[in-house]
Amino acid sequence: MAKKQFKTESKKLLDMMINSIYTHKEIFIRELISNASDALDKLYYTSLTDSAVGVKRDEFEINISLDKDNRILKISDNGIGMTKDELENNLGTIAKSGSFDFKNEKTAEDIDIIGQFGVGFYSAFMVSDDISVISRAYGADTAYEWKSKGVDGYTVTEASKDSAGTTITLHIKEDTENENYTEFLDGYRIRALVKKYSDYIRYPIRMPIEKSVKKEDSDEYETVMEIEALNSMTPLWKKKAADCTKEEYEAFYKDKFFDFEGPRKVIHSKFEGTVSSDVLLFIPKHPAFDYYTKDFEKGLSLYSSGVLIMDKCADLLPDHFSFVRGLADSADLSLNISRETLQQDASLKAIAKNIEKKIKNELAKMLEKDREEYESFFKDFGIQLKYGMYADYGMHKDTLKDLVMFISSNNKKYATLKEYLSRMPETQKNIYYAAGETVDKIDSLPQVEAVKSKGYEVLYLTEDVDEFCLKMLTSYESKEFKNVCDEQLDLLSEDEKKELEKKNTDSKDILEAVKAAIGESVNAVRFTKTLGSHPVCLSTEGGISLEMEKTLNKMPAGDSVKATTVLEINADHKISEKLDELFKTDKEALASYSKILYAQARLISGMQIDNPTEISNLICDLIS
Repeated sequence: MAKKQFKTESKKLLDMMINSIYTHKEIFIRELISNASDALDKLYYTSLTDSAVGVKRDEFEINISLDKDNRILKISDNGIGMTKDELENNLGTIAKSGSFDFKNEKTAEDIDIIGQFGVGFYSAFMVSDDISVISRAYGADTAYEWKSKGVDGYTVTEASKDSAGTTITLHIKEDTENENYTEFLDGYRIRALVKKYSDYIRYPIRMPIEKSVKKEDSDEYETVMEIEALNSMTPLWKKKAADCTKEEYEAFYKDKFFDFEGPRKVIHSKFEGTVSSDVLLFIPKHPAFDYYTKDFEKGLSLYSSGVLIMDKCADLLPDHFSFVRGLADSADLSLNISRETLQQDASLKAIAKNIEKKIKNELAKMLEKDREEYESFFKDFGIQLKYGMYADYGMHKDTLKDLVMFISSNNKKYATLKEYLSRMPETQKNIYYAAGETVDKIDSLPQVEAVKSKGYEVLYLTEDVDEFCLKMLTSYESKEFKNVCDEQLDLLSEDEKKELEKKNTDSKDILEAVKAAIGESVNAVRFTKTLGSHPVCLSTEGGISLEMEKTLNKMPAGDSVKATTVLEINADHKISEKLDELFKTDKEALASYSKILYAQARLISGMQIDNPTEISNLICDLIS
């Protein structure tokens, strides 16, 4: 029979199908198995209305066989098969899809067909230089063979086949310097690929497996071939959650994600609506070994009708929930022709939105009903939630604000913003916080002591991201966040404010002399009445605090960010009287005292001293 050209009459198009569309050559096994599964589905749907089919549901199967010596790989099914015209139309026309047509012809809602683009078959040319397709359609007396070596065209001839179904025979290419095609003739490799991509195809995928068994009545072993099903067929996530056991979830999680511990939390849900999907999510008990490194890849495994489309689909998880592991399965996705990348359409976004909402709700439920477990979770992943509040210009802050926690001065334990708010006195106007390296260092700050003395609670921010997180949130339930080290901290009565204002006005010359001695390191020097027994402290003006300054300057691209600092001196401390005395009698000593006081204030705030040698000498001079 004369060779026919592909109906597209485009060798360039077929060449693109073979060499450009698919990223990994191993994908061909998934595509051919998916097509076989569709053929079985079609005959099964036909059997629902045609009793003459004669094949029971449990008799449908896909078979794979290997012939290493002759470099042959075969995939066969006992599905609906194809007529001569269907072979011509489906395989002779690139991107023609019989599955797509079949689905459009039917109206039943439960028809679930995988291969709808007609391109997957041609992925076989990535690994094969000669393909034969022998198919006999259900109800037909004659089988036909479609045969092609690629872009040169194809032939269709009569063939022999005992029953309905299709057998695809691939002659695997010879190895080259850069490509190992022989791997697709290895039984273990094929078994691994089936497990990876097609484990949840609803029909058994069988293949002869080489095994070593003990001979009967002998201690010797022999190699035999046993036919085994390679796939598990029933996805755990397709079952009802009530029908799944804790042991099943744990075994699945450990096997799929190579974790030595079971998950902290299992989220098993089915979303229905315009876009339907099944999701099975796991919150781990600990971060992945590379979680906080640049090498970590977030994402959920994405399936379409049980067929793996993408191992890690990053678009399904927001960054703030990137620690979640799991998968999503939907037949409603708009896949591109190679199925390896997804169109950024409303379906994918709808699934991602449902997943984000579900994770948030489950975490909120854990926080409410199992506080100890949530705090354990938060120690591992809380920083990610805080980064999520700050990232993307605060786009997700409302989603996360009730999930984050901070150590509180109330009991040195975690507190949510809602809990802080519930304990606020009626007279309290702001939510107070202080930032530092450790809880103990923060607790010893003079400003913290002053706020606590008023009966107000203080949140202790010990993570670099904490203050940025609250700055982005700006307020919670109309209560603004206020850094206790802010120079605008308002804790005084009206009478105390007037008295302090008079003190600063009367001491203007003294304060200017102190500032002149310190230099440009401080923006201003003033007296205060909120330090209790402490002599001095550093406060800041503007949006950058001292802790933010340290954090920003630690970053690789940090450009020497400086907070605008104010040296505050306790007006009620005896050091105030000493400065007044020195201003009148010994301005040189006043300068020395001023530098020492500034150095003390920096140390109290957890900052380094700019000139430790000078300060040491000044202290020695005063002592001697």
